[in-house]
Amino acid sequence: MTQQPTSLDRRLWLLGATGAALLAGCGTPAPRRTASRSQPAVRSAPSLALDTAEREAAVARAMLVVNTPYRYGGNTIEGGFDCSGLVHYVFTDLGNSRLPRSTEQWAAASTPVPEESLQRGDLVFFNTTGKPWSHMGIYVGNGQFVHAPSTGGTVRKDSLSSRYFAARYLGARSVFAAQ
Repeated sequence: MTQQPTSLDRRLWLLGATGAALLAGCGTPAPRRTASRSQPAVRSAPSLALDTAEREAAVARAMLVVNTPYRYGGNTIEGGFDCSGLVHYVFTDLGNSRLPRSTEQWAAASTPVPEESLQRGDLVFFNTTGKPWSHMGIYVGNGQFVHAPSTGGTVRKDSLSSRYFAARYLGARSVFAAQ
């Protein structure tokens, strides 16, 4: 004999389903975007000008946390990462302080990089929710980037040319001083 779900059971299920949907923001499909458009506007902020010698250290640090669980709002190995938390962790762990936290803040504190000038350690940005600057990762070379994709996933390496990310790519930006 099975019990009928109670009103409380239905509310708890709805709350859980709603929470899961909200937490999946970094993996939600967005409208397709053509590569010929320029990067969306971002509010002005002082640009970071980190030492270019930190590029390879940033890439190494990002690669070391591959397979760490995704967690919305997370910014530690122990607690997991969301996309901007991963970037914050990588650069903070390299001795930098007072860094941005959200993807839009990272975009505001970085400078656009032309596609032909993309270098390891640069940041790559995507529109995954229908809103610019909704996802980001760290470029690691050979058309690949490391990112924390979505609820239920882990930090991983993906291709900029994958069907999903190529359609949502906004462009690259750098936090490093011009050479």
